[in-house]
Amino acid sequence: MRKVNKSLELTQDESEAVSQLVIPATRYGESSFYDAFALRGIRLDRVEPGALVVCSFKVPPRLTDRSGNLANGAIANLVDIVGAALAYVPGLSMNVSVDISISYMSTAKLHDELEITSRMLGRVGGCSGTIVILRNKTTGEIIAEGRHSLFRSHVGPIPKL
Repeated sequence: MRKVNKSLELTQDESEAVSQLVIPATRYGESSFYDAFALRGIRLDRVEPGALVVCSFKVPPRLTDRSGNLANGAIANLVDIVGAALAYVPGLSMNVSVDISISYMSTAKLHDELEITSRMLGRVGGCSGTIVILRNKTTGEIIAEGRHSLFRSHVGPIPKL
């Protein structure tokens, strides 16, 4: 347990850098620090509305773990965001992630180019299911496969703020 705690401790420089961050509040529909940090660099390659989304993403240093691999949390975030993007319907309220199941098959290293493909498994009422596959573009190796269940409780238009 001590080794785990030690590996999670911040250095003095890391602690000072984090304490100096200024994160402004965002309004509905605006990009947030989280979005900019986690998704900066993702490129949309192909869209078939309601059926398929294909993106490219080069693994940046900010999303790697201490071993130089794309962090599992970053993979989970990509599964969440790309899966939700496929289920999103313009003009309707956002979906809520109900369940995400991810199989981590391999690792992606710093600067690896990934292809992220999300396909719609089905939609019934306010429930949607997507499958998201992260693949190394060079080798074709599957990095992770995620199944994402989403729910939208309000079927009408987004309320005005």
